[in-house]
Amino acid sequence: MLTATSFTFNPLQENTYVVHNETGECCIIDPGCYFGNERNELKEYIQTSGLTPKYLLNTHCHLDHVFGNKFIHDTWGLTLHLHEKEIPVLDQGPAFGLSWGLPFDNYKGDLIFLREGDTIPLGNDAFRVLFTPGHSPGHIAFYCQAQQFVLGGDVLFLEGIGRTDLPGGNFDTLIASIRNQLFILPEDTVVFPGHGPQTTIGYEKKHNPFLK
Repeated sequence: MLTATSFTFNPLQENTYVVHNETGECCIIDPGCYFGNERNELKEYIQTSGLTPKYLLNTHCHLDHVFGNKFIHDTWGLTLHLHEKEIPVLDQGPAFGLSWGLPFDNYKGDLIFLREGDTIPLGNDAFRVLFTPGHSPGHIAFYCQAQQFVLGGDVLFLEGIGRTDLPGGNFDTLIASIRNQLFILPEDTVVFPGHGPQTTIGYEKKHNPFLK
């Protein structure tokens, strides 16, 4: 069984997730910890919970989702997993950070590329990689079929969708990703988004004004 714990970090109020199983193995998804107290909070949670980080995963590489990549790598020696099409977004992060008044040290280690349909095992559990571009060119989501939840990044929100006005964004592509990748999942699938509260696929089918 997997347990997802969320932390809301940085001035953009991004959701960082730690997902662990009963053996204590965990993955860290979109670490947005920017300030020192945020990094300490994440580290203390992992240590006091007796967790062993196994994966560093990015749904996409907008700056608010990658502020903590280097910290995670330096602390636990994890290699960043992402979609290959997110490399330009990752590389542009520091420049965007400066323009937003949020300078940061970017991750510069090795990269492991994920593709649609890949499986990420965590003990006896697993995530399947869904390719969900539109908010960014190489956006992916992580779906746990056994427990029916998806870590969706900035694709689908509670009665909202990801913005498409940033470089590499495309509205029609985003809507197609939601309809073809997320809305085919069971309606009681829980969506853990990159911002804001969780929702479900069924609720968004009925109530999301962008997808009527």
